[in-house]
Amino acid sequence: MKKPLSKLTKVNLREVWEHEALDFTNWLAQKENLDILSEEIGIDIKLVKTEAYVGRFSVDILAEEENSGRKIIIENQLEDTNHDHLGKIITYAAGYDAEMIIWIVRDARKEHQKALDWLNEHTDEKIGFFLIKLELWQIEGSNPAPKFEIIASPNEWAKTIKTGAADASLTDTKLQQLDFWSKFKEYVQKKDSNIRLQTPGPKHWYDVSMGTAEAHIALTINSRENLIACDIYIKNNKPLFNFLREKQAEIENEIGEKLEWVDATVASRIKIIKKVPDIFDQVGADNYYDWLYKKTVLFQTVFAKYFKEFKKNNNSLDLVNQ
Repeated sequence: MKKPLSKLTKVNLREVWEHEALDFTNWLAQKENLDILSEEIGIDIKLVKTEAYVGRFSVDILAEEENSGRKIIIENQLEDTNHDHLGKIITYAAGYDAEMIIWIVRDARKEHQKALDWLNEHTDEKIGFFLIKLELWQIEGSNPAPKFEIIASPNEWAKTIKTGAADASLTDTKLQQLDFWSKFKEYVQKKDSNIRLQTPGPKHWYDVSMGTAEAHIALTINSRENLIACDIYIKNNKPLFNFLREKQAEIENEIGEKLEWVDATVASRIKIIKKVPDIFDQVGADNYYDWLYKKTVLFQTVFAKYFKEFKKNNNSLDLVNQ
């Protein structure tokens, strides 16, 4: 028996969000809605403040990338793009020294899309401009569902190649690192849509969010010694590292093998390392991607509950000391 099909209907944005600042910005600032945007563009967005002032003006949303702390500005426009907002996003980016600029609009005029493409082509690899088209759709009277569509975005590969050619700093190894992480991201996205991965770069590490600002997963490759590794990276939080160290036996039992515990002055790490024949060998690449993916999921699952326990214990202590 054939299943009946429903018809998608486009909903006017103003029917749901009558006021841009009061309605839409406050909706987008909620974590679950920023997560939808994060998944679309591959950047872990964490809210800092809404209506953050830059002189006499204010940016709709000031945020940061969860792992790196890089500043992000989000400017919302429930209308078609215009010159006024193009000027605003550049002003806000300068005011907060932002590296990620996200412009969300009802529709994009060709000249403004070209303007952002030009900015992405002529800025260095640290800066990224996103132009996002927002739509609402419903099925036979259902609640409207948001859909973000990327109209313009930074071309990381092209910008990295261009920068390297200009300053002669992009070595063959850097290119291989960029290629490794780009293919790793493609591998994981085909396998698991629940993991949000950032834009790859030409470096020996690749950060993955743990859903907390206290720590993140750092995947690393060492081409000299042919090692791949998965770390829990804890920056400036000795109490958290010490708490986990006390749970070492339990944690290693759940992980299924011994871990290396590195207690450093600034950043502490808990890691697992694997020796491989040749990191950049394409024949074995899928095996390396699979190992890194599985360790990432395992670390996220095991360590997440200990992070929650640590936070709960500290909140209890804070209440007692008040």
